[in-house]
Amino acid sequence: MSEICERIHLIFNNLPRYQFPFDVEKIPRNGIYILYEEGEQAHGVDRIVRVGTHTGDDQLRSRLQQHFVQENKDRSIFRKNIGRALLRRAKDPFLDQWEWDLTSQRERERRGRLLDVEKQSDLEKAVSKYIRQYFSFVVFQVHDKVQRLALETKIISTISLCPQCGPSSKWLGLHSPKRRIRESGLWLVNGLYKEGLTPSDLETLLERVGKG
Repeated sequence: MSEICERIHLIFNNLPRYQFPFDVEKIPRNGIYILYEEGEQAHGVDRIVRVGTHTGDDQLRSRLQQHFVQENKDRSIFRKNIGRALLRRAKDPFLDQWEWDLTSQRERERRGRLLDVEKQSDLEKAVSKYIRQYFSFVVFQVHDKVQRLALETKIISTISLCPQCGPSSKWLGLHSPKRRIRESGLWLVNGLYKEGLTPSDLETLLERVGKG
């Protein structure tokens, strides 16, 4: 698994890299994104800290904008996890309200008036600042939804099972209240420690990213 993990790190590190602000027109409509975080290294290159995709057709661009542009943690679990870590590091009790999901009208009516709106806005801005300053990403195209989701999970599992992909001592994720984030070194809770990429999967991946 470590050998395959090293291969995918080398493959992805050699793809065109994007940072905020990025031109969405250069992003494929369907595919998988690989996130890097400044200061994190593995296998002699930038360490992958998150792998993600989308379920709806033609939604990859929108998904990346939800992470980097739109300041709404209820539309991006990645943003929510960054906020959780920032708040826990600061020992800030607003973490309790940050956990609220106000997506539904029912929840907005039940809790909206109790929310510290100014604090929420300030934290969304802090999350945006952190993500835009410290994260970069690469993408590759996968049209089929079933293939996207299966490949995403296998890449995540490959990294989470690799003993050489641990986080640095300064990684923000170590402050996360989510144990699986702290232990895996990935900004993820789902898809960890399952079936990793096989040598055959790796060859298919190489063909997809044009390295075959």
